[in-house]
Amino acid sequence: MIRWLIPSVVPAVLFLLLVYRSDREREPPWVVAGTFALGMLGALGAFYVERSASKWTGLDLRTQVAGNAGALLFLFAFVAPVREAAKVAACWPAFRSRHFDEPYDGVVYSAAASLGFALVENAVLLRGSSDGWLGIARALVALPAHMFFAAAWGYALGRAKENKEPGPVFPAAWIGATVCHGLYIHVVYGRGAAAVLGVIPLLAAMGGLVVLGARDLRERGEHNARQSMVAVNRMSRLTMTLASTGNRLSFIRSAVAPGARPIQFRWIVLGTFVTLGAMVVGFAGAVALGHAMGVDFALVDERDIGTVAPMALLGAGVLAAFPLSGLLLARASGLATLLEPGLSAVLALIVTLLVLGLAAPVAVVFALASSPVAWGLACAGAWVGRPTGRALR
Repeated sequence: MIRWLIPSVVPAVLFLLLVYRSDREREPPWVVAGTFALGMLGALGAFYVERSASKWTGLDLRTQVAGNAGALLFLFAFVAPVREAAKVAACWPAFRSRHFDEPYDGVVYSAAASLGFALVENAVLLRGSSDGWLGIARALVALPAHMFFAAAWGYALGRAKENKEPGPVFPAAWIGATVCHGLYIHVVYGRGAAAVLGVIPLLAAMGGLVVLGARDLRERGEHNARQSMVAVNRMSRLTMTLASTGNRLSFIRSAVAPGARPIQFRWIVLGTFVTLGAMVVGFAGAVALGHAMGVDFALVDERDIGTVAPMALLGAGVLAAFPLSGLLLARASGLATLLEPGLSAVLALIVTLLVLGLAAPVAVVFALASSPVAWGLACAGAWVGRPTGRALR
């Protein structure tokens, strides 16, 4: 009982306290705890529905039962959407309550619901698992994963509460969280031990987006508070200037917006070919470096975590192509925004996924998990190479 109870309960409670204390305007503890408990109930309901659907359809998450195609179909078409919907349902009473009164509350309550869900999921999986330390490692990885996925649509709920209208952000954020959730389940639980490390790039990208989103919501709440104080107390010119400043996320959005100029499609096409060429060069360079170091790539086995070094070397070689191609495209085009380099990276990733789907379907999952990091690196390279002295619009 200690083996499965402590690794599931203690980290979840610690993460919940961390999220609760991150809110400057503390929410009522009983509301946060109630949302956490509803997340636990949502997990029990989701698992019951999944087992009933599995018996009725014959599909299963395990590839040895339903095959690769059947497992992936069941995962992305049913399991991942049901689990993310259960988290939203657990968060909904808090969203509709009077205590949800600032944008940052979307992150707090979505995280509470997701951590309650993760607690029950980890307890169920660890109780029936015989993987030992590998099972505990998977459980520890699951906690931030669930929280990051839920924080994506929690950010959208915070925006909707602020704007007093649903808007298109929540559906897009929920779909993105559902897809990432499905990738996480398949990589962590559907592949071998070494494949657990393949989810780290996905978690890193989601964690970065959550940090930016949380800062954006906190600054929106502070901005609204300043505006209220201006209306009541006629604040000083300095405070009004601070209230009118844009937040970090808005600045980043402006960097990838075309502004008044038309999109330069020729640079998008050229950037796609440059990125693909750089990926080939990076992969070949990683193979050459591996052979020079005496690395045997034939020993790579996703079931053996000791063989992860050759996979990491190849992945680093491919990922290094994205900041380089973004830098070259920004220097060659002279464009001040990141729109064209970002779109060219997206097209290069799509082409790569299509090729991998024909040659090595298993590699598609790992490529999808690394795609957010690759796109971010391409934008970072373009940011460094963009012309100086020109405003990003």
